[in-house]
Amino acid sequence: MREVTMIAVLLVGMSASPVFAQQKFENLDRIDGLVAMTVGANLGEPGGPVSPVDRRLRLAACPEVPDVQGPVFGAAIVQCKTLGWRIRVPLSVSLQGSGTPSAAPASYMRPRTVAPASREIVVKKGDPVQLVAGGAAFQVSRMMIADEDGAAGQMIRVREDRKSDPVLAQVVEIGIVRAPGFKDF
Repeated sequence: MREVTMIAVLLVGMSASPVFAQQKFENLDRIDGLVAMTVGANLGEPGGPVSPVDRRLRLAACPEVPDVQGPVFGAAIVQCKTLGWRIRVPLSVSLQGSGTPSAAPASYMRPRTVAPASREIVVKKGDPVQLVAGGAAFQVSRMMIADEDGAAGQMIRVREDRKSDPVLAQVVEIGIVRAPGFKDF
């Protein structure tokens, strides 16, 4: 009886192995390739991605081909509309024949620095804000709601919805807050 149970467990385990073999996380090489095809330049080339997508990202595997848009303000936007994730892939400035940048100015290539704290309130309680996290190689953003008023440079609480826990974020500008803890490379 015990052997029969053991064999049944093994058979069930072997039949379930294709389920476990399915990919849990998005293939970042696929994202790199999609970005290169969309912008028409490979990694390191003028107009192409500055660096590959950060390999520490663990994005849920998109059930369809992720949508790539760009260049938009010096970056390609990769998103999985089905699951709701979106990342920015910074692009290098391409020089055309005249030697002038055709993509975004170099200021878009550097991570944003937060303006010094001012007295002017730029985010009010209840405003929708974009929570941005990341560094020079990647950025991830999510729409949130401000729980309190804040001026540029101040830390405020934001949350995804009324039931979710608040997150502390630093106000960057109108409608944009940044998650602390990411070094600007």
